[in-house]
Amino acid sequence: MAEQTRTWSLTATRALGALALLIIAGIHYQQYRYAFYSAVPTIGPLFLANFIAGTALGLLLLAPLKSRLGHLGKLLDELAALAGLGVAAGGLAALLVSEHTPLFGFMEHGYRFVIVLTIASEVGAIALLTLFLILGRFDQVRGRAGSAGGGTTYPVPSDPARSAPSQVAGDEVPDRFVHHVGHRVGLSGQTAR
Repeated sequence: MAEQTRTWSLTATRALGALALLIIAGIHYQQYRYAFYSAVPTIGPLFLANFIAGTALGLLLLAPLKSRLGHLGKLLDELAALAGLGVAAGGLAALLVSEHTPLFGFMEHGYRFVIVLTIASEVGAIALLTLFLILGRFDQVRGRAGSAGGGTTYPVPSDPARSAPSQVAGDEVPDRFVHHVGHRVGLSGQTAR
């Protein structure tokens, strides 16, 4: 059950973060093409770059084939999420700066609907992609902890005298011989990993 919840949480945060990036990309394209930001020096090309980057990263995060790539697929997701964070945070920072002072000679005026939608999308993308990266890191740390000592975790018994024997690497060893940091301590007193 917990494994399904973690998998669902990773998938949901990745997919929703990707959709937020696609919304950001769509807004920047609309502003570039139809609100004539293409005519604004420096800002116009940056809007186009934001559209291209947001679209590419959003589609990469939604691509279903990465699950077949194993570790490489997870790495691609992490890199795309990090880059998506950069796109969203950079766009948000540039928008907020341009509301108060000229940025490359251009200054926004007022919080019209498209600006509010952009801010909401960028904040959403930042939150969701950050959560995706944290959950993915937590999942990797849990995976490493579960694989310590040959793939077996060793619980510390609350009452060693009443604990039942546990299966450890094919040997019957009482839990009282399991060291508190998760290493198996053999009967000779040597730590085995």
